[in-house]
Amino acid sequence: MGGEQSLALPPEKGPHRVGCADVMVGHTQQGLFFRLFYPCVPRDGAERPLWIPRYEYCSGLADFSGHSRRWCAPLLSIAIGSCRVPLSWKAPFKPCSSGYPLIIFSHGLGAFRTVYSSICMQMASWGFVVAALEHRDSSAAMTYFCTAEAVREQWIPHQQVPQGQKEFYFRNSQVHHRANECARALRLFRDISSGKSIPNVLPQGFDLSVLKDSIDLAKAAIMGHSFGGVTAVLALVKEPGFRCAVALDAWMFPLENVLYPEVPKPVLFINTEKFQTPESVAKMKRLSSRNSQTKIITVLGSVHQSQTDFAFLTGKLINRVFNARGTLDPYKCLDITSQAALAFLQRHLDVREEFARWDRLLEGIGDSVIPEAPFCLSNL
Repeated sequence: MGGEQSLALPPEKGPHRVGCADVMVGHTQQGLFFRLFYPCVPRDGAERPLWIPRYEYCSGLADFSGHSRRWCAPLLSIAIGSCRVPLSWKAPFKPCSSGYPLIIFSHGLGAFRTVYSSICMQMASWGFVVAALEHRDSSAAMTYFCTAEAVREQWIPHQQVPQGQKEFYFRNSQVHHRANECARALRLFRDISSGKSIPNVLPQGFDLSVLKDSIDLAKAAIMGHSFGGVTAVLALVKEPGFRCAVALDAWMFPLENVLYPEVPKPVLFINTEKFQTPESVAKMKRLSSRNSQTKIITVLGSVHQSQTDFAFLTGKLINRVFNARGTLDPYKCLDITSQAALAFLQRHLDVREEFARWDRLLEGIGDSVIPEAPFCLSNL
């Protein structure tokens, strides 16, 4: 049913090699769980992590996609369960006396911490530390936490909108939960930088103390895709430590109207061609009309999943299940997305790099990029 699948993620484009590790803090649902992407010291023969960390995530993807867990989860496990990410697992952290800028990344509905490895590893290769959260508001395909008693795992499955409840109120509650998690993640890095001992409760977990003195918390940004995109916008309201946001194909529906005037910092909206609605673009324009540094661009030939790792899976099965491919080459889409994000972050985090060479993308100038939205959505 589609042949062999492989995950053909491109190698790092930046000057740094990239390592990654999982971090879990706390023994309750109110703790934090994320995959950390960071500049590393290369080592020969380093282990490459699995893209789908556990079989349970295949069950979660089956549930979210509306397919039977009985047949879809084993099929996904066979097809993509052995795919690995081209990164060094738990590689030695590369210290930086001037401090790396920090990105907190928020995933989309039905996703989890590894689904955006392509964009996260590219940002880390250019000298960012990226913490890709796995949210515990029941919006992830699946997640878990480890209880203090014998490190028992407590799984949190994906939850659909409860019957009889209006979707806006359910999703609004979730987006506030998610934005609070993003703010807590930034506070966690403040604690680490201050020298506070923060145990990683995962077995043989990555030692967070190595990050001390190597992260510049004055240069922190929030980034996310879809539900994570609107989470990033809300996080700007909740946490003044975030200096800007990058929202990939943001799903603006869950955010209440009263909060739009309170978004204090600039946002870069990088939209795909096939997902946005006139109502959603109008909400983005409410922000760009208030702040000239807020930008809206659209990547032509892309679909909603083009900004996820699913676009890099070969074979027909995943395309059939997840509708992951647009007409634009996924490698080109990733280049546009990462380069526009880097140019925006240099501008608003005062990063001393050469990312200004991609400034034209922020105005929607370039191959396969247009400013704001396609005409059918811009003519509001």
